[in-house]
Amino acid sequence: MDTEQRKRFGRYLARLRQGTRLSQRQLAERLCVITSTGSITRNEVSRWERGGRVPNSWLPALSTALGVSLSELERAAACARGEAAPDDLPNPAETLALLLPEDDPFGPLESSTGRRIGSSTVDSLAARAHGLRLADDVLTGGDLLGPALRELRAAVRLYRETSHTEEIGRALLTSIGELAQITGWVASDAGRHDSAERIYRLGLSAAREAGNHALAGHLAGSLAYQFSNTGHEDKGLSLARAALEESGEDAPGKARALFLNRVAWAHTKTSTTDAQPAMRALGEAHEALTEDNGEAPTWAYWVSPEELEVMDARVLTELRKPLRAVPLLTKVLDRYDVTRARELALYLSWLAVALIDANEPEEAARTVRRMLDLSADLTSKRTEARSRVVLAKLEPFREVPEVGEVLDAYAA
Repeated sequence: MDTEQRKRFGRYLARLRQGTRLSQRQLAERLCVITSTGSITRNEVSRWERGGRVPNSWLPALSTALGVSLSELERAAACARGEAAPDDLPNPAETLALLLPEDDPFGPLESSTGRRIGSSTVDSLAARAHGLRLADDVLTGGDLLGPALRELRAAVRLYRETSHTEEIGRALLTSIGELAQITGWVASDAGRHDSAERIYRLGLSAAREAGNHALAGHLAGSLAYQFSNTGHEDKGLSLARAALEESGEDAPGKARALFLNRVAWAHTKTSTTDAQPAMRALGEAHEALTEDNGEAPTWAYWVSPEELEVMDARVLTELRKPLRAVPLLTKVLDRYDVTRARELALYLSWLAVALIDANEPEEAARTVRRMLDLSADLTSKRTEARSRVVLAKLEPFREVPEVGEVLDAYAA
């Protein structure tokens, strides 16, 4: 059994306990109540947290006492026992519990200790954050989450364990916010929505402490987008509006266009009967993109007229206006970068739905086949969910030969 892995598990357990504001003695007492036994003591809890022993039989009770899922605890314990490779995809909850203290995630600047860092380190960290964004263009959540979490963990530790000027500290916090945004996005794509929310909130704290209002808006808007797509439409709309407001009217045009896009999508997911709020927000997004009010942040590199047209088409599809949606999507997809397989598959799924609504099942079937072939090897929960949507939309047209062939071929 790897001693370092046991110690890592112990630190993880201690962080979970501290997060519940329990002392070691109080945790021991709570475990005794949960299991109706008095056989656990503070000394045993201390031994777990020092890495002296892994609490195998106590994991269910610890799950209840600490408010963490049993599967997460079991996986962390398996790593500590050497039964799971530590280089496997790290558990997001474990990673965040390890890297964050229970009070202030970043601590005051004057508490930093250790080697002093300067602008070259900050530049390197910013470049790594952008490297992850570029990687997300061609990789999907299941492939990228492990590396992204490791980068985020390293960045927070760099901030906490080094000394630096106040200016460098703000730049570090900005990079942490950017890393949290892309890591949260990746976690959401991997279907880890609870973990993504925690990561987004970590980044939001960093961005606010850095005084970077546009980045704070980006993080809040990213979480709003997740809410809108996971059954929390009202929360998504409220947060999307708040993100736009937090970014400020002087935010760069590309950033404002992105935030307005998210407001439009949130309106659409909240109500498909009143199109005006969503269409108004889309119009404002196009206007914002033409504004020349400062250099766009690096994280907005992908925001373009073509991407806005895709969002226009998605909103129009949701609003059941396929005759307007199909031409837009067809024009964009005809020249879309084929290396961005996930986005291409997702956009094809919207085109398929619009074609079905336009009563073009044969063409929709061809589009669905292309979408499913493209996404077959992707580790993205987003494309999985859209696959189910388009197949369900095709089902009423099963008697059409082209549709029946697709449904039979991809029934699994």
